Amino acid sequence: MELLKTWLGHPKELYKLTKFKMGGYKAVMPKVDEESLSASLRACYKHLNQTGRSVAAVVRALDGELRDAMCIFYLVLRAVDTVEDDMTINLETKIPMLQNFHSYLYQPDWKFMESKEQHRQVLEDFPTISLEFQNLAKVYQDVIVDMCRNVGLGMAEFLEKKEDSKKNWNMYCQYVARPIGIGLSRLFSASELEEPIAGRDMEFAISVAFFLQKTNIIRDYLEDQVEGREFWSSEVWSKYVNKLSDLAKPENIDKAVQCMNELITNTLHHVPDVLIFLSQLKNQSVFNFCAIPQVMAIATLAACYNNKQVFRGTVKIRKGQAVTLMMDATNIDAVKAIMYQYVEEIYQKIPSTDPSSSRTQQIIASIRSMSVPSSALSRIHYSPIYLSCVMLLAALSWQYLSTVSKATEEFVHTGEN
Repeated sequence: MELLKTWLGHPKELYKLTKFKMGGYKAVMPKVDEESLSASLRACYKHLNQTGRSVAAVVRALDGELRDAMCIFYLVLRAVDTVEDDMTINLETKIPMLQNFHSYLYQPDWKFMESKEQHRQVLEDFPTISLEFQNLAKVYQDVIVDMCRNVGLGMAEFLEKKEDSKKNWNMYCQYVARPIGIGLSRLFSASELEEPIAGRDMEFAISVAFFLQKTNIIRDYLEDQVEGREFWSSEVWSKYVNKLSDLAKPENIDKAVQCMNELITNTLHHVPDVLIFLSQLKNQSVFNFCAIPQVMAIATLAACYNNKQVFRGTVKIRKGQAVTLMMDATNIDAVKAIMYQYVEEIYQKIPSTDPSSSRTQQIIASIRSMSVPSSALSRIHYSPIYLSCVMLLAALSWQYLSTVSKATEEFVHTGEN
């Protein structure tokens, strides 16, 4: 599941594909023209809707050939992720499967019927996915098989060296987030919706993926503890407690918050690269696909920063707040304004006694210098009535946003299984 959290942030919290109403405007989920699709491609979009509800909304809004390529890319990664997540598969079986998973894309009859995971359908119906993979243009096939190989090998290596890898979450993100960042950029470039540089300059794309991955790892501390998963960097938490699970103990709440604040400070260092990456995008549907998760992530970090609730329950972004972010994040100036707003919110909450306070202030100063608003966009605090009007106008003005808003009722709890 951690692999797919990198895709668009935590799926549960992004877009629930139901109807949404606000300000008198009613929107419905974006539709792919089912009549024009082959039976196998219709099945793939059905799997996409059922296993990646958040992703389905934005994938369906992509332009041209990129839509189908992204659908298949997601399903292939979902299948790999399902193998990795399934604790009923022993390592002697799992590791070779992960290492060889890319080869199954060229084996028409390969499927796996023994998984107990929630999304096992992508393994049981893998012949349909591999068929549509082979129907893609070769330029897309090359990217998908390459990324599948890298992800599978990375997962297998992480399972074999898990304890060493956990010491540094940058190392963990290298296994999990890096291939997705690279793969998405190469698909954007292959589609020719973006300039070739999008597929060559990987540094910023990788940082974008790291930003989402680290945000989700921070936010999901308690959920991961309950399910027996540990992703927080031991290089950080070992400064505060003897075991990661000790952060959830009431007597350690102050140390827990300080530990989290340090991790958030580390994650904020990716924001400058995020802004550079987004500024290079030209196609509106690709920009929206990339920008929405980023603004959701910065809002999530602001909600988590110095917040004891992360260790007690769920930290949520309000529905109206999430919808407004999605509606507003349509150009780089708007995204910079949103980043500016939320780092200011974090700045106002920095405790003078926090061990990371000076470093947090330094990275916020750096982000401010890149995202100083060029208009009155930034520091506006909208009234609910004004928000409704803005969202109505945006929906009428932007075809993409009208389709994505249709997919929105419940944005953030900030993970989908």
